[in-house]
Amino acid sequence: MDHLNAVKEPAAGSARVEKWKEERLAKDYERISPRRDEYKTLSGLEIDDVYTEDDVKDIDPVEDIGLPGEYPFTRGPHASMYRGRPWTIRQVAGFGQAEDTNGRYKYLLAHGETGLSTDFDLPTLLGFDSDHPEYRREIGKIGVAVDTVVDFHALFDGIPLEEVSTSLTINASAAILLAMYRVVGDERGIAGTQLTGTTQNDILKEYTAQNEFIFPPAKAAELVVDTMEYGAQVMPRFNPLNACGYHIRDAGATAVQEVGLTLSAALCYLELAQQRGIHPDTLAPRVSFFWDVHNDFLEEVAKMRAARRLWARLTRERLKCTDPRSWLMRAHCQTAGVSLTAQQPLNNVARTAIQALASVLGGTQSLHTNSLDEAFAIPSEEAIKVAVRTQQLILHETGVADVVDPLGGSYYIESLTSRIEEEAMELIGRIDEMGGMIPAIETGYANQLIADSAWEQQIALESNERVTVGVNEFVDDDRSTGGVELFKPDPGVGERQIKRLKEVKSSREEKRVAAALRDLEAVAGDLHHNRMPEIEEAVRARATVEEITDVLRNTWGIYQPSTVF
Repeated sequence: MDHLNAVKEPAAGSARVEKWKEERLAKDYERISPRRDEYKTLSGLEIDDVYTEDDVKDIDPVEDIGLPGEYPFTRGPHASMYRGRPWTIRQVAGFGQAEDTNGRYKYLLAHGETGLSTDFDLPTLLGFDSDHPEYRREIGKIGVAVDTVVDFHALFDGIPLEEVSTSLTINASAAILLAMYRVVGDERGIAGTQLTGTTQNDILKEYTAQNEFIFPPAKAAELVVDTMEYGAQVMPRFNPLNACGYHIRDAGATAVQEVGLTLSAALCYLELAQQRGIHPDTLAPRVSFFWDVHNDFLEEVAKMRAARRLWARLTRERLKCTDPRSWLMRAHCQTAGVSLTAQQPLNNVARTAIQALASVLGGTQSLHTNSLDEAFAIPSEEAIKVAVRTQQLILHETGVADVVDPLGGSYYIESLTSRIEEEAMELIGRIDEMGGMIPAIETGYANQLIADSAWEQQIALESNERVTVGVNEFVDDDRSTGGVELFKPDPGVGERQIKRLKEVKSSREEKRVAAALRDLEAVAGDLHHNRMPEIEEAVRARATVEEITDVLRNTWGIYQPSTVF
């Protein structure tokens, strides 16, 4: 059976269920009216009154559900799941200079974090240096400032990179920072084979959701393939690509759209690699995924199960991967930033705990829990400690980690898993008909899809069709943070960072820098040449993020999207 083309019809209600609706449910509704005229998931999928064996009769227990650690991985990528290895507690850190973020790393590790995660400031994200006149005011604001590999050495000072995995939340300039990570390890005597972690590096979602892009989409996607091939060769345990649905969902997409758009992007990178003659089995095992876990608890559990199953089928049936590691989706999750409220911010602790529990029941391998004060500022140490403790409570006190896929077999969960998979596959099919994810971006189709969904969700909030506690119902004037003092950035960080950049430039060997940049320029336009060795040499020479990016900007140009969808 070709699962990628199979669309299952909704289960017809059995006579028993219809009788129950007419005789029992109708009487209950005569006595107490339903709370809503219709029930839907947060993403707008209709929810029936009850789910029975009729709703799963077309779902094969072996082919569609299976067992944990076995194809199609619906029930989890590993057989033992958290009975063996718990998920990685990976809280995001990133602000100020490298030393500031390094201190936050060490604080988090001391309080139970098991993997690092890093946000970078706007100049770094857009490929500019801290001394760029238009970006000086943004130094260290939304993440850590990085200009050269010297900053990376300071960022990871005292951190055992051979023992701790690191996630780098970077996209447009990901190739440069990936090279920096490799160079830092090498210059500290740590082999590339010992380095673990991931770069986000899913540039295609930037054009649809986060807007931190530089180059035209096709060129930017080529650079992602460069990093994937490079990673497989020199850092084989590192994931150069973290296909990212998180920002798509936070921008307003539905759960189905999050899965469909994210998997379409991942397919795009692997199919571009195929066009270069690189077999997907060479790269697919080191592709990871990043999901946004929102408020609709059961929909989020089903979404993750559906995404895993669909990816397994796409890699095996469409990409013709034969390595079982290529079929396996490993995922990081983060609780939904867009769900956090400035009103009654202590409610964010409860929201985050519920979303984190859904992540675990959905089978995540890594998890970031948002902090209660993130609607106001970069998380304070006290708030982020509560976020870490939330994960520890789920792991050690709830018992949910003691059973693999405890919700597997639920009529509703299995039915919803299949429905999300089928509708996501339909979206992937529509994108394929357009020529793939890059044309879907360039025509504005993907952006319009997300914008329409965001608008519908906003209307539902404003009309009270959807309740957000403390915002449109149960409202008061409370905006206190329960005694947690908000984080305050150091106003002198910009001056200190620019001083360091000047010192690096004055002490480096300029001839080596110039030669490295010329070598990169010579190969920048060659589709069949992997540009990462030249980028790595420029990094080693202490070339800056902006200097390296400018070579590519001058060769490829910058992308100016249409403002009309």
